[in-house]
This record gives sequence, C-alpha cells and structure tokens, in this order.
Amino acid sequence: MKDIYEHYQRMHHNNIILTYKGTVSEELFDSILQLAESKLDKIELETRVRKKVFNILVEILQNVYHHFEAEETSLEGERQIIFLLYKEDFGYRIISGNYIPNTEVEGLRNRIDAINNMSHEELKTVYRSRLSSGRLSDKGGAGLGMLDIVRKSGEKIKYNFQEIDSQYSFFSLEIKIAA
Repeated sequence: MKDIYEHYQRMHHNNIILTYKGTVSEELFDSILQLAESKLDKIELETRVRKKVFNILVEILQNVYHHFEAEETSLEGERQIIFLLYKEDFGYRIISGNYIPNTEVEGLRNRIDAINNMSHEELKTVYRSRLSSGRLSDKGGAGLGMLDIVRKSGEKIKYNFQEIDSQYSFFSLEIKIAA
C-alpha cells in the first residue's frame, strides 16, 4: 500500500472531496458526514454510487471512532486521525489512518486478511450470521464494519501498520469504490 503522504501528493491532481486531519469526537464525525453527503450530492449524479460511497465512508469513520485509542499517552498526536475522500477516473477512493495499540495489530491484521480472502458468498454468509446472532463486541458493535466495507465496495481492503514506538502503530486503510 502506498504511503498516505503519496496519496496526499497525488490528490493535488485529483478531485478532492473531503480531507481531514485532527482530533476525533462524535459531533465532529456528524459534521464531516453532513459535509461529505452535501459534496457528493453536488458531484455524483448517480444515486446508487453516491449512496455506496457515503455508506462506506460512514463505516470507515465509525470504525475509526469506535476503535480509536483515546487514552492519554506519551505519544504526541495519538488522538489524531486522518482521512481522505477523493474522486478518480475509476470512481472514488477513501483512505483513513489512526493510531492503535501494538497489542491490537496482529488481531486486526488477521481479521482483515480473513475478510479479504472470503468469496462474495462467504462474505454474505458471515455477514448474515453475525447480524442474526445479536452478539456485540467489546466495542459495542457486531463486528460488521470491515465485512460491510468489502461487501459494498466489491474490493479488498488495502492496509498498513507502521510501528511508531513500543506502544503504538499507525493503522491506515484504503478502499476503492468503482463508479
């Protein structure tokens, strides 16, 4: 996966819809989603594509918010996230990044790899099974976010973990959405 800075540089030549770097809060995400929806309404004529991009953006931001490490630590900037939404020739691209504890890297990597290796039918089956089980994760969700992203985009999740120090890594993911 390309470094997030490379994507930032490439965006100067693409149609930037929304970009954000900063701290997180529920109110902020609500505002970001309203702004994204408004901008998508103006540039994407096809309702199906607009809804798909927006729904995937919601899933990504919910994942960042619910799995965000909010404890105060010695890592400067650990409470910041970054995400980019832009239009390209093929459709749209969403990239996000946030800090996570190193203790969560292996589990998250294994979960994404397992999802990326599922067929379309397997994704549907696992999604329905988790939805009907009614079990919630320790973060309060049903563990459907990454599954839903892959199901809706039709693309595998590209991701990277960059170790920052002995406690934290920077987790970035990239999703392509065909128009």
